Amino acid sequence: MVKIFKRKVLDKLYSWKEKYSDRYAILLEGARRVGKSTIAINFAKENYKSFILIDFSNVSKEILDVFDDISNLDIFFLRLQSVTGSKLYEHESVIIFDQIQLFPKARQAIKHLIKDGRYSYIETGSLISIKKNIKDILIPSEEMKIDVYPLDYEEFCWACNKDYSLFEEILKANRPLGESTNRILMRDFRIYMAVGGMPQAVEAYIEKKSFLEIDKIKKK
Repeated sequence: MVKIFKRKVLDKLYSWKEKYSDRYAILLEGARRVGKSTIAINFAKENYKSFILIDFSNVSKEILDVFDDISNLDIFFLRLQSVTGSKLYEHESVIIFDQIQLFPKARQAIKHLIKDGRYSYIETGSLISIKKNIKDILIPSEEMKIDVYPLDYEEFCWACNKDYSLFEEILKANRPLGESTNRILMRDFRIYMAVGGMPQAVEAYIEKKSFLEIDKIKKK
């Protein structure tokens, strides 16, 4: 099971849901393995009555065929629910298009799906390939974007149950606090630099795996 970390990007997702989700889909865009899919799924679980996840990196032809005709959205949604086995509730459900760069047709459909207004839509996409796979599609203007990055140092401290607020207070003091305190602070920051901010690497560190194992995860 993937560990769920507290992420700052969630504040932006809450704002989107409250203010813009009836007019825009949200695209979580970032490098591979920064946690886009986990963030989207966890947000959907906690903030909607139901959700449908379509992972275009591992999707059946039956689901892809649903997108062949979106002219009748009543039929489209009925087919989607039938194929996925998940029920949608108007204004209370979200559909996640995961790894949408692998199926640009779904991204193009966002314009019509948003205009329909029944459900919310979250997309995730790789930072590099999402810019390549747009040759033959019309990019929807009904799409907002949130950049997703690896965990920063504050998020890393949250994940490791370290008191980041103390670190902030020390910075605000703007005065020497002694070599021993400095060594502790630098040790913790060097650990962050060695582990990095990729969620899987952070999870491995928390589980007390060796740095050799962490390095293998980072190189995948």
